Amino acid sequence: MIAVQELRSGIAFKEDGQLWQVLKYEHIKMGRGSATIKVKVKNLLTGTTLDKSYVNSARVEEIETARKPMQYLYQDGDNSVFMDPRTFDQLVISGQVAGSSAVYLQEGVIVDILFWDEKPLLVELPLKMTFEVAETDPGVKGDSVSNIFKSAKLVNGMTTRVPLFVNQGDRVVVDTRDGSYVERAK
Repeated sequence: MIAVQELRSGIAFKEDGQLWQVLKYEHIKMGRGSATIKVKVKNLLTGTTLDKSYVNSARVEEIETARKPMQYLYQDGDNSVFMDPRTFDQLVISGQVAGSSAVYLQEGVIVDILFWDEKPLLVELPLKMTFEVAETDPGVKGDSVSNIFKSAKLVNGMTTRVPLFVNQGDRVVVDTRDGSYVERAK
């Protein structure tokens, strides 16, 4: 068991038969009362996020998870196939585990996979990834005075908003947390 004061971002724990990972931790002390611990957690089995509150003396069951770097190989129907770059063992992960991160997977990219009891729970992407722009409207000369964005479809099928100077064939860096444009790739 682990005290809730020891919870920090990234720590996984088990409560009521569900596996949770802490996304955000906040310790609140109000006047004379006891402290309250507020955490934003993600269910590792279903992918849902919740806000939970605990009294200062509460305890949760800590679980041992392991992160393993794996290389994405290809998509096989709804499943994604990964390979351990050291042992060359292949692992098939269901679309439910890959979740929304599946759209960002490119052949050869290295991602971290979170395991619990040899069971894959989550695919953790790098924070920023580079993609080629498959199609976008051309920018009009003279429209670059202010931050004006246009829609662009990337090679992975995802659509994002990019500045007017980005053209078809350019490579752009995308934030994998929300799919937003970060910068033009160098």
